[in-house]
Amino acid sequence: MDVSILNHQNILDIDDNLHQMLEDLIELSLKEEGLEFEGEVSIMLVDDEEIHNLNLKHRNKDSSTDVLSFPQYESLKDEEIIEPYVILGDVVISTETAISQAVSYGHSLLREIGFLVVHSMFHLFGYDHDTDERTKEMREKEEHVLESYNLTR
Repeated sequence: MDVSILNHQNILDIDDNLHQMLEDLIELSLKEEGLEFEGEVSIMLVDDEEIHNLNLKHRNKDSSTDVLSFPQYESLKDEEIIEPYVILGDVVISTETAISQAVSYGHSLLREIGFLVVHSMFHLFGYDHDTDERTKEMREKEEHVLESYNLTR
């Protein structure tokens, strides 16, 4: 899987270790879902102001948020993949919010960013947390990926 990481913020230094972690978590998420194909996903790291603007523009919500997912497919998990190269979609993470959430939840920043990436990957696959049952299914998959990478709370 090709992973493009776009850095549009100056709050957090993006080093090779973070880049590798994101790639590993994306691969583990694909494996968890049983998906095997060549493709790409982009991760954009932004500040609260930029994610606020994107949230307003794309979701009509006048607030910042921690992460936005823009899937290429409505429900990749329900589709037969026939393309030789699949563009999964885009993920936007506010590093500013991730830092404050890591402090609030009492775990590492890497765990928080890891969770946000894995969470978004399952959105790109077609999962949602709009009902208790669907939330439970999504959370179990997310936690399994994070635990396998030793990113526990």
